[in-house]
Amino acid sequence: MVGAMRQHNKITKPLIRRHFIKGMTTAALFVGFPNIARSANLSIENAVAPRILGKNDAPVQVVEYYSMTCGHCAAFHNNVFPTVKSKLIDTGIVRFEKRPFPLDGLALRAHAMVRSVSRTKYFPLVKMLLAQQPIWVRAEDPLFALMKIGRLAGISGDEFDSTMRNRKLLEAIVAIKQKGIDDWRIASTPSFVVNNDEVLSGNMSYEDFVERLSDFGA
Repeated sequence: MVGAMRQHNKITKPLIRRHFIKGMTTAALFVGFPNIARSANLSIENAVAPRILGKNDAPVQVVEYYSMTCGHCAAFHNNVFPTVKSKLIDTGIVRFEKRPFPLDGLALRAHAMVRSVSRTKYFPLVKMLLAQQPIWVRAEDPLFALMKIGRLAGISGDEFDSTMRNRKLLEAIVAIKQKGIDDWRIASTPSFVVNNDEVLSGNMSYEDFVERLSDFGA
């Protein structure tokens, strides 16, 4: 554990300097990573496969691009998303997919952690991280704080370290972000692509969100 903490401290210092810088280059997202990755026993294909709630044949298909360190994303999911789930997703109106759009290095690492767990654990872990976002984002050692939350989802210290150094996984997450930029010109979070037709952006109230979806059948 001492070795793991030393590694975390080495990685964390550049994160603290760069954490709130928006519009970072792809290269900047990888600050603090060694050149040689120790790959986790993880299928990259499974890790980046769609994370979806709701029926596949729902009339309204929503894809959200979000960043784990984005305060607006946390506000939406803490305050609005529970109603979206109960009134729109659980009732078969909306199919909701979450896609990573890390705005900084710490967000990239958090997205890697949630993508390393099973699909059944994904949404509960995302919910936990967004609910506790101010705690781990503002911690003196945010990676260590992130690791402690990961333990609650059954992620050991060694598994966490390995995921943080799994460059193939990290690059795959960044590729999802880049595809959002290329396909939809996503520039901020949260952003929602509706029925592959329109992009909605910002932390909206439930009333505003459902009104914007009403043109699509919600």
